[in-house]
Amino acid sequence: MTKQVTEISKEAACLPHERQSVGVVIVNWNGGGDLALCIKSLQSGVGGHVEEIVVVDNDSSDDSLRRLGTPAGVTVIEAGRNLGFAAGANLGARQCHSSRILFLNPDTRILPGAIDVAVDFLEAHPEVGLVGPLLVNESGAWQPSAGRFGVLGHLLLDTRFVRRPPNGARFVDWVHGTFLLMPRVLFERLGGFDERFFMYSEDMDLCWRARAAGFRTALVAEARVMHYGNRSGTLRFGEERDAEVVKGEMRFYARRGKRGHLGLFRVVAITKFTAKAVLYTLAGRRAAASRTWRVVQACSSFVPKDSLVAADA
Repeated sequence: MTKQVTEISKEAACLPHERQSVGVVIVNWNGGGDLALCIKSLQSGVGGHVEEIVVVDNDSSDDSLRRLGTPAGVTVIEAGRNLGFAAGANLGARQCHSSRILFLNPDTRILPGAIDVAVDFLEAHPEVGLVGPLLVNESGAWQPSAGRFGVLGHLLLDTRFVRRPPNGARFVDWVHGTFLLMPRVLFERLGGFDERFFMYSEDMDLCWRARAAGFRTALVAEARVMHYGNRSGTLRFGEERDAEVVKGEMRFYARRGKRGHLGLFRVVAITKFTAKAVLYTLAGRRAAASRTWRVVQACSSFVPKDSLVAADA
């Protein structure tokens, strides 16, 4: 690992930038007014490292690009079709020349200091390849920001990151692609996001491959980002959104897990979400129960051969 870390550090130092610059990549699909507000938060002096912003629009049918306008320093790439997140992010990354790439969802607002804190941590820890922040909602309540690769930890223990957010920094298995910062040379060496993941769990997969290459992933609590909660995903998938998230997780375990991991995930997930659906039903929360029963159905019907088929292929 030490040799790989040293090589990455030397490559980053040879980039034509006197300081560690950041190129921000935002994949947009019908982001409405969120896209313009997100970029406004990036350009309002919240961090001095951002030098370029690339927006990849996945054939939006709303007015998000019109509302964005043509702000200085922003490059817009119109994909012409919905590439999904992974392919869209890779397309945007190819247009970046900064030493660091920040993948950012349009339904976020960068809080003061978040980018600088994340960049400083990445620079100070050469063994770390990816950094994520603590995600919060509009009221400041913590959101899931990181997770585990192990099936039981992933399904049953990840809520600890919500109930007890870390102080300082914590090494984790993976961070959410809502805000994901990493050296460009590492991203390129890993081959970018796996485009066979259309949407959901491509962030897990990238962190998994980074760890396999000898790099750690960190959640830095002092870097905080407001997240409004997967608006594009909900718009695209509707009542099936939660089920699509779980399908993405099963694709990950089918692709990267050891023998038996997918089967274990299926059993634990069916048990967990069946119990939740029953509780929602008894509480009279019909909408939540309906969404959760769809997750159970997705777990039951998932076929491994379809593990990396794009959601809208």
